[in-house]
Amino acid sequence: MVHLIIGAQWGDEGKGKIVDLLSQKADCVIRFHGGNNAGHTIINSCGKFPLHLVPAGIFNQKCQVFITNGVILDLGVLIKEIEMIERVLPDLSDRLFISPRAHVIMPYHKILDRLFEDAKGKAKTGTTGRGIGPTYADKVSYNGIRLFDFINPQMFKKKLEMILLLKNKMITAFGEKPLKLDEVYQEEFKKFKKIKHYVKDTFEPVMQAVKQNKKIICEGAQGTFLDNDWGTYPFVTGSNMVAGNINSGAGISPVHIKKITGIVKAYTTRVGGGPFPTEQLNQFGELLQKVGAEFGATTGRARRCGWLDLELLRFAVELNGFTELVITKLDVLDDFKAIKICHGYKLNGKKVKYIDCDAHSLSKVKPVYKIMKGWNSSIKNIKKFENLPKQAKTYLKEITDNLKIPISLISVGPERNQTIIC
Repeated sequence: MVHLIIGAQWGDEGKGKIVDLLSQKADCVIRFHGGNNAGHTIINSCGKFPLHLVPAGIFNQKCQVFITNGVILDLGVLIKEIEMIERVLPDLSDRLFISPRAHVIMPYHKILDRLFEDAKGKAKTGTTGRGIGPTYADKVSYNGIRLFDFINPQMFKKKLEMILLLKNKMITAFGEKPLKLDEVYQEEFKKFKKIKHYVKDTFEPVMQAVKQNKKIICEGAQGTFLDNDWGTYPFVTGSNMVAGNINSGAGISPVHIKKITGIVKAYTTRVGGGPFPTEQLNQFGELLQKVGAEFGATTGRARRCGWLDLELLRFAVELNGFTELVITKLDVLDDFKAIKICHGYKLNGKKVKYIDCDAHSLSKVKPVYKIMKGWNSSIKNIKKFENLPKQAKTYLKEITDNLKIPISLISVGPERNQTIIC
């Protein structure tokens, strides 16, 4: 059975914990899009692990994990993650598969990412500076470098020489020093040799697992509203984050997907620039940030915080075809006497939907709130839904009544066992 897990907001919804939990009974876990601009923090009996590329299922030693063609790779980051994991787990050679079709983030991508962002001045989009956008731009403009290219060192150097002719013209136009071919070649090829034994076809073993009806979890990165087509463009990422990207990103046909889980934080956060209708630039936002420890696993940047937005979530449900929801960080709301929940937007006095807006108009909408009573008690040690405070159940019912799909899990803390099964 193929089970797809997708972030329903702007990322940082707590997908890593949920994938880590569900992967304990999985045969395969697949990362199929994004790059190291996304991050999961896994907390288990082995310790605390910030992961950006390696799928969270790696901690189930009976599970095969795949980084498929839709992912872009910073080889330095990948090596550090593998070394971190190998300190607590045995050899990963038979369990970790990295597609040779995956594109590689090169040094010039990071330089150009920074230069482009700085040149925008006040119009910055809030990129992580990891080279994500320039790498995807090269992918679609036929100038990308894939792991396949490293297999033939001479061909790799020849291709790199041609690309540097283009990139160095751009870099020097900004007043920076050009990159040297031999230095880039030697450094990147050295990295490749460290992960070469993990580079192998992912399509056939994934298809075999599908045909054998094995339990397969597809681990989404970032969130729906960072999608390059459906998100708050241009304040988005360089690729598609939605459920349908599983086909191009991993080669799995949509006909095989039996369950699509939307991960929803009990409130809303986003990192970087862009519209955020329910953002709270006040004591409520500060409290959410403090109690929720809202700092990015990838960048360390403070996350912007606000109330739950049901208008965004209604669109995410329809777009991705969610069959169930998982609510995370419900415990962060423990100390609020009153909790607001956004039911819709108004623009110039008229009701509008998310789909009616571009980034500019979305930044102008006024959220329509319903005020709900808080529960003012700790739920961190609660194990059963029926033991939740009445007000917490009412809050969750407000979500399910509006979105018309069930909640399957509720996270009430960062540990794997701080999860309520509904």
